[in-house]
Amino acid sequence: VQLQASGGGSVQAGGFLRLSCAASGRTSSRYVVGWFRQAPGKEREFVAASSLRGGTSLYTNSVKGRFTISRDNAKNTVYLQMNSLKPEDTAVYYCAGSYGLIFSDYENLNRYAYWGQGTQVTVSS
Repeated sequence: VQLQASGGGSVQAGGFLRLSCAASGRTSSRYVVGWFRQAPGKEREFVAASSLRGGTSLYTNSVKGRFTISRDNAKNTVYLQMNSLKPEDTAVYYCAGSYGLIFSDYENLNRYAYWGQGTQVTVSS
């Protein structure tokens, strides 16, 4: 499975962006896609995750109410809609995927087998 992330860019604080993560190859409804980000000098951190089957999504506290993860199963694509962006959201965003992750593993980057390339998100004040 290959993952292709896109949609990053530069916006002002309060703006929005939509990131896309397209999965190619064999996937299934049990496939989980997560979004992580890494700011300069910081460790990669969890942002959000959801399974292709839908159901419960998980968000880190700092993005709750601002970011929304959605999916288009026909396109094997997961989106991350990012609204009310803040300068602290500036980072390289990565999508990652794995099969059959249980909900409690969604935040654990070590549980993801596949990673896409990063896409830069820059939010200016």
